[in-house]
Amino acid sequence: MSPTTPPPPSQSRLSTRISLRWPPAPAFENTDTIVMSVAGWYVDLRIDRATITIDWAIAGQRVVDPKDSTRVQFTHEVDSRNSFDDVDCGTFSTLPNGDDLEKGSMPRADLPGRPVCEYEEVWRELEFRAGPEGAGKGVSWVLESKDILDFKDGEKGEVTRTFLGRVWGTYLALRQVQRQVRSPGSNATVVKDGGEVSALREEWDSSRGWCTRYNLSTEVDKLPSMKDMPEPQAWTTGQTVTIAGVEYTVRAFEETTA
Repeated sequence: MSPTTPPPPSQSRLSTRISLRWPPAPAFENTDTIVMSVAGWYVDLRIDRATITIDWAIAGQRVVDPKDSTRVQFTHEVDSRNSFDDVDCGTFSTLPNGDDLEKGSMPRADLPGRPVCEYEEVWRELEFRAGPEGAGKGVSWVLESKDILDFKDGEKGEVTRTFLGRVWGTYLALRQVQRQVRSPGSNATVVKDGGEVSALREEWDSSRGWCTRYNLSTEVDKLPSMKDMPEPQAWTTGQTVTIAGVEYTVRAFEETTA
């Protein structure tokens, strides 16, 4: 690459929600939300501002419709609302101020019976926070814990699912113990229900290092901090890495400069 050639566009994104609307009601925002995505994987943590509890914590794959790039489907490998089987697909458009408007339909967790309703969410892309690599450069990745299936075909068992995500100086970690059924004749499993999600959000401060912003759930001590991460983090997609004694698959990795 010559000095005048611009770097390729980043596959990483960091965004926050500006508002949620259930038409025809007016828009509102009750959460402190950070969503990070790297290539086709994402980690999403939404904290209720009034109670400082998890409003929603989800992680999984971000799949763009090959026939319509405005339509994106999100799988829920970890889900604090246990909506693993719900179809989460939104259509995105750009507003005049540069924000993204997402429209779709999903169950309303705040109403009895969780009826499926149309929604509108406004998202704003954030600048990456500088990390320990210094200004103007950083690494981004999403890691998923490797499943340990110690139960037989057709049996139910517990599986701990953990997703770790970093975009430069912002870090999210989600952990959930799920009860699954192993499909006969294969290693595939079906999620029956999930327990409470533990969540950790840390941010880099140039004078104090990695600082905790949110640390939620009684088992959050089982989540690795960025202080536990090996250095350097020069991983490749598909690689297996061990962090605090747990094996993870590198789902996505990117090293970028501003």
